[in-house]
Amino acid sequence: MNDTSPAPAPGAEAPVRFDTKIAVLLREDLETWQRLNVTAFLVSGLGREFPEVIGELYADADAVGYLPMFRQPVLVFEGTKEQVRIAHGRALSRALPRAVFTADLFATGNDRDNRAAVRAVPTVDLDLVGIAVYGPRNAVDKVLKGARMHP
Repeated sequence: MNDTSPAPAPGAEAPVRFDTKIAVLLREDLETWQRLNVTAFLVSGLGREFPEVIGELYADADAVGYLPMFRQPVLVFEGTKEQVRIAHGRALSRALPRAVFTADLFATGNDRDNRAAVRAVPTVDLDLVGIAVYGPRNAVDKVLKGARMHP
């Protein structure tokens, strides 16, 4: 695990602080169901491309196993359509790993059609409703400058 935590005090465990950040920026005009759906889709590819973001398997006291989850929080922000567009441009200029969700994807029903819908539109014309960004904390913070935490 790549973190920047200080050494714990004797008898105490220090909180874990990661040197990376997972963040999602959603357009503020989305319906609640759209916000949830877009967030889930946007972060779904991170574990494949960056396996280090996935923690260990879970188990309860009865030894029932559960899938692993991200090892760090996913921070969710919201902003205007323009703020999402600007953040996308910043992520591109910094070459940060990113995912996009466009308005067109609400009308498709499968991965093949989703990819075709994004592929059909030039970058500058994407009707972005959300983006996810992963990378060093300070770089992700710069991408999201001006956005606010999701309420």
